[in-house]
Amino acid sequence: MSTPDTQLLAFYRGEGSDHQGRRIHDIWELSPFWLEHTHDYIQWLFPIPEAGRFNSFAPLLGEGARAAFAEDEVLRANQRRSLDTMLAFFGLTRRELVIEALPELNMREHIWLKRGGHNHLRISRIIRSLHLCHQPELAAAFQQAVIEIGTTQGIVSEQSLAYWQAATNT
Repeated sequence: MSTPDTQLLAFYRGEGSDHQGRRIHDIWELSPFWLEHTHDYIQWLFPIPEAGRFNSFAPLLGEGARAAFAEDEVLRANQRRSLDTMLAFFGLTRRELVIEALPELNMREHIWLKRGGHNHLRISRIIRSLHLCHQPELAAAFQQAVIEIGTTQGIVSEQSLAYWQAATNT
């Protein structure tokens, strides 16, 4: 019998699929348009222990999965690849623990720089998931980057900034 942790771990190892039959490698290759307009994949790429208001099918990050991320470099490397996919979507790039804006970052094409929106929730989830999946330095680097870029190149609300700041308080 498949448990939520085993299903999530199989997906993250590239051995299983999400609830729609998509494999992690397939999601990494999808277009920015698809990433923006599809809302049921982010919970698989960046699991957290709490159920969201939407997408009740999403796996929760259980203690077993957290322990697996602590022990398995493949899982952490795949999560970094998932982060790189989302960073490109957000107009950002990463070199190890340095996350910065791409030259083409702009408010028209990267709506996370504006007030509100579902991408702010995605950012909170990503920070929290990285932190819980034993990548706290990467979580902190992403957190710092979005807060700094969101306030200097965008008009991100104080509420979103507060959520991003609190995302590592677990």
